[in-house]
Amino acid sequence: MPIDWLTLGAALLTGLLGGVHCAAMCGGIATGFSAMAPRASWWVALQPNLGRVLGYVLAGLIAGGIGRGIVEVARIDWLGWGLRMAVGLVLVVAALRLLDRKGRLAFLSRSGNTLWQWLRPLQRRMLPANTPARRIGLGMLWGWMPCGLSTTMLAAAWLQADARNGALTMAAFGLGTLPMMLPLTWAGARLGQRLQRGGLRTAAGSLVLLAGVLTMLSPWLMQVPGLHGLLAALGCLPPQAH
Repeated sequence: MPIDWLTLGAALLTGLLGGVHCAAMCGGIATGFSAMAPRASWWVALQPNLGRVLGYVLAGLIAGGIGRGIVEVARIDWLGWGLRMAVGLVLVVAALRLLDRKGRLAFLSRSGNTLWQWLRPLQRRMLPANTPARRIGLGMLWGWMPCGLSTTMLAAAWLQADARNGALTMAAFGLGTLPMMLPLTWAGARLGQRLQRGGLRTAAGSLVLLAGVLTMLSPWLMQVPGLHGLLAALGCLPPQAH
């Protein structure tokens, strides 16, 4: 299955401009790393964030693999396009999260609180995070703590019905979050503040919304001769059973 560049771009923008909504959940964890190593180098600051992105990638790989298994077992002709439309719907939800300045969709993040309580015992075993392995391991655990946007992107990874595309989707989202979630470096903090300006969030939300609508309408747009080649080049194709 070709790489879905449209979804990857939307995932990257969602991660890049969607950092503020999860500050209450992830900000405390990031601050905790800062407290453990107040004079840490940029490499030490990067380690837990690298682990977090790896956690996202692993989750996307598993979710995409499960989606592929469903397609292979079901072997329903229309299922591929149905999943494509569902991916588009998920991207629309992600766009609405980016455009939601008043927190009206904050309820989508609440499910993560319960899961994080289950993961706390494992978190405590990794403390103190005073070695690279522990910092990366704790970061991977951090990546498995769902919030509204990460759960939304994981749903998109699952609906890709392809392990590689699922992993790439979560990797793009994770890489997009790095400028906001590197609080131990001056550049990360300052760049994160700039990226959260209203105009940039609105522009990114609009682009993600456009990607979602195009993905939802792809079964019909693919019938237009002038658009078929463009959508195919973007990887906007349905997963097929082998």
